[in-house]
Amino acid sequence: MEQLDRYWEAVRRMVCEKCIDGDGTGNCRLTPGQECALQNHLPEVVRTVLSVKSSQVQPYVDALRVGACSVCNQQAPDGTCTLRTQLDCGLDRYFPLVIEAIEAVNLELEKPADQLGSNQ
Repeated sequence: MEQLDRYWEAVRRMVCEKCIDGDGTGNCRLTPGQECALQNHLPEVVRTVLSVKSSQVQPYVDALRVGACSVCNQQAPDGTCTLRTQLDCGLDRYFPLVIEAIEAVNLELEKPADQLGSNQ
């Protein structure tokens, strides 16, 4: 499985089942024409999360605004975002869970090969 796929699976398990735009089992109910910022910007989100090491959420949020939000077509040139303001951006709404999922996968990927499977 490709690394990005591993990150997406972890995020999907942790976030999509809780998302108000889902059906409670991880299936998305966004209508055609709506986009899931989390899925659409996953590469930027993963890079952003992995670029920060902090026990606080704010440094991750600051990095998210530069790394992913800046390339999102929903954000205005002045940095404002109607979706964020209306609490309608799934990425922004669930970002702490996203951080947790990405960091968990990263820890797995960083384990030496001889440690893989030792927790089973």
